[in-house]
Amino acid sequence: MKNLQTTYSFKIRFSEIDAMRVVWHGAYAKYFEDAREAFGKEYELGYQLIEDNGYYAPIVDLRFQYHKPLRYGMIPEMTIIYRPTEAAKIIFDYEIRDTATGEVMATGHSMQVFMDLNYDLVLLNPPFYEKWKERYCEV
Repeated sequence: MKNLQTTYSFKIRFSEIDAMRVVWHGAYAKYFEDAREAFGKEYELGYQLIEDNGYYAPIVDLRFQYHKPLRYGMIPEMTIIYRPTEAAKIIFDYEIRDTATGEVMATGHSMQVFMDLNYDLVLLNPPFYEKWKERYCEV
């Protein structure tokens, strides 16, 4: 199985910090969303492709673990890792590191399921996703 992941750096903006001068907890959801979009762009699994094939992929599980605070002006590195499963789900793990020290600042996990355009849960992998998995996940 191939290890599918994307890594990139981003800058902590002033608008993302709270009164304690650290990144507000709600910003992590956006960071993880940005990571999913970067992964989708690199591996051709973007939200538009999902919708164009007649599906949505809502988040049903989203978790963060904070290890050290991110602060204004830092330029951390985000890694998103695809976790293959037989189920009709898209699962990712995340890791944010301080590029200056290499320390892990936060980790996380997300799970998306498939719904058709009538908002009904889809229990089997959509055909386009099966093809995507054949292309990217086979050794």
